[in-house]
Amino acid sequence: MTCRLFALAFVLFASVTSAHAAGPNVVLIVCDNLGHGDLGCTGSTLHRTPAVDRMAAEGTRFTSFYVASGVCTPSRAAIMTGCYPRRLNLHVSDRNGAVLQPLATKGLNPAETTIAEVLKSQGYATACIGKWHLGDQPEFLPTRQGFDEFFGIPYSDDMTRDKKPDEWPELPLMRGETVIEAPADRNTLVARCTSEAIAFIEAHRQQPFFVYLPHTMPGSTAHPFASPAFKGKSRNGDYGDSVEELDWSTGEVLAALKRLGLDDRTIVVWTSDNGAPRRNPPQGSNSPFKGYGYDTSEGAMRMPCIIRWPGRVPAGRVSDELWSSLDLLPTLASLATAPGPTNEIDGFDVSGLWTGVTGWESPYDKKGFFYYRMDQLQAVRSGPWKLYLPLEARFANLNRKSSVVPLQLFNVRSDVGELQECSAAHPDVVHWLTALAESMRVEVGDVNRPGRSQRPAGTVPEASPLLPR
Repeated sequence: MTCRLFALAFVLFASVTSAHAAGPNVVLIVCDNLGHGDLGCTGSTLHRTPAVDRMAAEGTRFTSFYVASGVCTPSRAAIMTGCYPRRLNLHVSDRNGAVLQPLATKGLNPAETTIAEVLKSQGYATACIGKWHLGDQPEFLPTRQGFDEFFGIPYSDDMTRDKKPDEWPELPLMRGETVIEAPADRNTLVARCTSEAIAFIEAHRQQPFFVYLPHTMPGSTAHPFASPAFKGKSRNGDYGDSVEELDWSTGEVLAALKRLGLDDRTIVVWTSDNGAPRRNPPQGSNSPFKGYGYDTSEGAMRMPCIIRWPGRVPAGRVSDELWSSLDLLPTLASLATAPGPTNEIDGFDVSGLWTGVTGWESPYDKKGFFYYRMDQLQAVRSGPWKLYLPLEARFANLNRKSSVVPLQLFNVRSDVGELQECSAAHPDVVHWLTALAESMRVEVGDVNRPGRSQRPAGTVPEASPLLPR
């Protein structure tokens, strides 16, 4: 009996020790088309966002965090893989558009390595809950890209049958690879995805987990959806209702982590896939930055980002160090002591920045960060400087309508509204950033110029609609 009790105690001790020795849990929350200025902690006076504001007070808010594209599919591809979308050939759709649509024959190549696959190699349970938008064919779904579970929609919530009744199916809500509802009830997607995320956390609280929660809202529609509990309650119409429900969702997830005793072992990252688009009347705000979603402006690609990890990420800190969504994969791999991808990626391990290492310097200060709009390289940033490249045919919208633009240089750290063009005063900076841009063209390409390190996207010969069984 004594031996059995000792053995049982040893097993329990080993189990607890293993759980605490495992890498941190990760919850990655990504909103859809939400602007930098839409939160109380970033200056909004329209939206009530107490949960996200509290998260910022308990963690670090980053003011020079960038996504790799101003539109959904390429931005999400970069989040998942740590690669510029053009490297993956996901900078344009199979129809040569900006994002993938229903029945696309193109998607994220299963040969690429995702955050989910990296963490899964270390014993993490993985779930994607929300909007995927990296291919709607079975070969490209989250369950083929390292996720144990998927609950959500395969593309944008506005890609509904009424837009193209002869081509597109009803908007499908999926569990795994099965359509469980069509059309999906868009009014309840945020609430249902929140419940699914919490249920997954509860079910896997004894092992490390990765919850990717790419919300469907505010979304790409001019009239975002919100649950009845939030409908008509904000000071900013449908858009504000949606933002305030997203804040509620964040609060529910954080409360669940605390209730389950997982608070200090869980990294929560909160951001958006790109900035708020231009609407009339205005809805979302990208303040204090210039521009709107869907282009290469600061407003399109410089996103709100908050990271909370009690005891590891400094609380109440605001950092203006430059980093990007490309860095999520290598940083999380480092923190989980997981091997990274064997394919070349563009992101860096920025765990030192997250945890407040003294003297940390951004790798982008030397390597540069690049702003692509579909095929075209339009700008580059290094340190405080952003250079808009001189282009005789700059893509001015998602249909490639072009316009002539001059070279422009701004200090986007001190002049966040880009009011003072200063290229004449800094020819050395212009020369440096121009050289960085050319090196990127060689590496991953530009208009009518393939890059030497591009890789093929995933493709299927023919696409079939996702329909209920």
